[in-house]
Amino acid sequence: MNDYRFTVLDVVAEPYAIAPQLTARLRIDAGEGSRIHAVVLRCQVRVEPQLRRYEPAEQEGLRGLFGEPERWADTVRPFQWMQCSVTVPGFTGRTDLDLPMPCTYDLDVVGSRYLHALGAGSVPLSFLFSGTVFTRGTTGFAVEQIPWSCEARHRMPVTVWRQMIESYYPNSGWLRAGSETLTRLAAYRDRHGLTGWDETFQRLLAADGPRS
Repeated sequence: MNDYRFTVLDVVAEPYAIAPQLTARLRIDAGEGSRIHAVVLRCQVRVEPQLRRYEPAEQEGLRGLFGEPERWADTVRPFQWMQCSVTVPGFTGRTDLDLPMPCTYDLDVVGSRYLHALGAGSVPLSFLFSGTVFTRGTTGFAVEQIPWSCEARHRMPVTVWRQMIESYYPNSGWLRAGSETLTRLAAYRDRHGLTGWDETFQRLLAADGPRS
């Protein structure tokens, strides 16, 4: 079995995808002279929030996820952000490739809530790889499994996430609500002669008092 090594060279915002997407630029090193026919690569991307510091405003934004800062030594733990996959064409020795990382701005998703709360700095990510490698065997093709020990780490600048979100949701965001809640919101909007959802939310927030 080959000794596969993975490196994350960069993570960038993908400007021309149909839906919000980041792209991880990976390098796979299978060993000098190793001929690989194809790889069906799977990857679990995890966030390791305990590996960075947080400003007071970020701590406030993360209160809903991790609780009071005094408890963070117990509550701040790695969590899964996404799973993604790609088929890698054949190569010899080493290859670079792009791994699509489809994203969502749904604030019910833990990863989106976490990233939305960050102001600057970087996001500590770990990439856990698995999958199937097709190589040359003695009588044709041979199949190997990528060991679960194959992983790589990368610190993605928060600005990369914000650049991606801004390109798909300029000066806006995305919230999911239940059908009954949407019906009541629509009725409130129509009853008060409001023209859009943003104006509706502003009216409701104003009724809650001035922003602290």
